[in-house]
Amino acid sequence: MSGRWSIGRAAGFRSRPVKPLAAGASAMQRLLRAVAAGRVTPREAFERLRALPYEHLGVARLDTHRVVRRGFPEVVLCEGKQPAHVERIVEAMLHRRGTVLLTRVSPALCRRLMVRFPQLQFDDVARLMWWKPSAAARRRPKAVIPVVTAGTADVPVAEEAAVTLQVMGHQPERIYDVGVAGVHRLLHVLPRLRRARVVVVAAGMDGALPSVVSGLVAGPVVAVPTSVGYGANLRGLSALLAMLNSCSPGVAVVNIDNGFGAGYLAATIAAG
Repeated sequence: MSGRWSIGRAAGFRSRPVKPLAAGASAMQRLLRAVAAGRVTPREAFERLRALPYEHLGVARLDTHRVVRRGFPEVVLCEGKQPAHVERIVEAMLHRRGTVLLTRVSPALCRRLMVRFPQLQFDDVARLMWWKPSAAARRRPKAVIPVVTAGTADVPVAEEAAVTLQVMGHQPERIYDVGVAGVHRLLHVLPRLRRARVVVVAAGMDGALPSVVSGLVAGPVVAVPTSVGYGANLRGLSALLAMLNSCSPGVAVVNIDNGFGAGYLAATIAAG
């Protein structure tokens, strides 16, 4: 932090309110072209750029450079955070005009945020809130990615993955309740799974479905163990271990109930 400020002082620049740099590499390119054309002074460009690679908000250090490194902005896990801190983070993210995605949003926090930021959208099943710039919202989906569940009890976790895919610019294809207890249901939708570059599969209980799907499709499977099940399910641990021990190659496993992580990984694979 001190290094960035010393550069500014050495160059004779003083802090003053300036228009923040929009998120993304294209915004940086536009700024550099504007400097080259003389529409923006080097001093103003420095003020806009010095928030990179992060902006210290007091309550958090917002990774403003992540969209440049990873292609998608920092995502905010709301669970465990103070509501006022989440408000401050969302305010800073919206000010930068990049995509905003919040995970594990409680109904109470949602109500509070909607008062301050009515432009946010909310999915109560996925427990996600988000906002996308109009240009990003109008873009055609990059890929169709199936999101599969073993049972309907796995749907909340699957919805977290599906909405994450949607916010990241892909089209989720929901295929729910096709578990191994009635494997003929899975075979009926198999052509749809085989068309996909990557498939997300959420399952609790014995956690067997991702291995079955992986053995039938050419692309990778992102497996999500859920905490659905009785006693020896151990809140998803048995499903997690079953998926980690899959005998079918090409299964990548995320943490228990981590629908967001599954959606993010699948989006990254599809974009590559």
